[in-house]
Amino acid sequence: MGLDDRDALRILRDTVDPAFGSDELIRRFYTRWFAIDMSVRDLFPPDMTAQRKAFAKALTWLFGELVDQRAQEPVAFLAQLGRDHRKYGVTQRHYDSLQDALLTTLRTQLIEEWDDRLAEATHDAVALLVGVMRGAADAEKGPPFCDGTVIELIRATRDVSVIRLQLDRPLYYHPGQYVTVQVPQWPRRWRYLSPSIPADRGGGIEFHVRSVPGGMVSPAIVAETRPGDRWRVSNPHGGMHIDRDGGDVLMVAGGTGLAPLRTLIMDLTRKAVNPRVHLFFGARYPCELYDLQTLWQVASHNPWLSVTPVSEYNTDPPWAADFPDVQPPRGLHVRQTGTLPAVVTRYGSWGDRQILICGSPEMVEATKAALLAKGAPAERIQHDPLA
Repeated sequence: MGLDDRDALRILRDTVDPAFGSDELIRRFYTRWFAIDMSVRDLFPPDMTAQRKAFAKALTWLFGELVDQRAQEPVAFLAQLGRDHRKYGVTQRHYDSLQDALLTTLRTQLIEEWDDRLAEATHDAVALLVGVMRGAADAEKGPPFCDGTVIELIRATRDVSVIRLQLDRPLYYHPGQYVTVQVPQWPRRWRYLSPSIPADRGGGIEFHVRSVPGGMVSPAIVAETRPGDRWRVSNPHGGMHIDRDGGDVLMVAGGTGLAPLRTLIMDLTRKAVNPRVHLFFGARYPCELYDLQTLWQVASHNPWLSVTPVSEYNTDPPWAADFPDVQPPRGLHVRQTGTLPAVVTRYGSWGDRQILICGSPEMVEATKAALLAKGAPAERIQHDPLA
């Protein structure tokens, strides 16, 4: 029965599910893979904790989708993984050893339940996983990444830096997409960032980076990046967009979640007629609304754009004096005080708008839940993946 055997697929899903204690299984898989092919170890960071968790979560979702006989999203996901993994230097040989290690580990784990049906389902599921990734990677002929040089660094707030690079070649992406970047301070650790300007034919690109407490890569980017550093930028991902025939737009940005929405807004300025756009831009303190000057300049020349600044606290902390003044001239809406979900829904459900939300996963989830509770249709809400 293979991929039609839902009972066998459920066994596989539960075996790899972290909720059922798959940590040791995933650890054994990587140990076996590295033993089969020692060159694989160089593709991964020294600390494998996050990698093991992500792999277990991905396997659980993939097997769960197969249990429900849904193939479209898993195939698209695996194809994207295959294309994206080219940036790590993954070769066809690595896919062979991956398949061998995963099949052997699962068979060893399930030895007491192993029979012809489970063997067939396991073989077909692993073959699908590896085959789609391998095929997508092999079909992609362009380079998997682009290198560039940091040319300017602006410390906008205590936690946020604006970083501008000159890429060795233009990187073409749609407004609203995101990329992964590798910085010299952390080789082999890639971090998701969204360009804050539309694609530039001259190779210029800009990122807004917030130092995440407890993070490994973002604090180094904010505190240690210097002009002359060489960054590596992957090909773009994501599909957040504005449908020009889909009506007016609500945007909700928390902190550096502004970047992709800013790119979409700047792309709209190239067109003569646009839908109305209302942007709520939020942060903890007024001084952390780091890009209000730019937003004021855009709004002052484009009457279709309205901007409402939002801060959780009404006054700035003492350290704000050490960083640039972010207050724009008069012209934007009066700054509101409160959390973004509370302030945005104070004005209603926005159910007649296209809704785009960007920021921390916690903010995105809270804002989406608040809008849904007010009656906004779920199908009109867009955001990037939260994990």
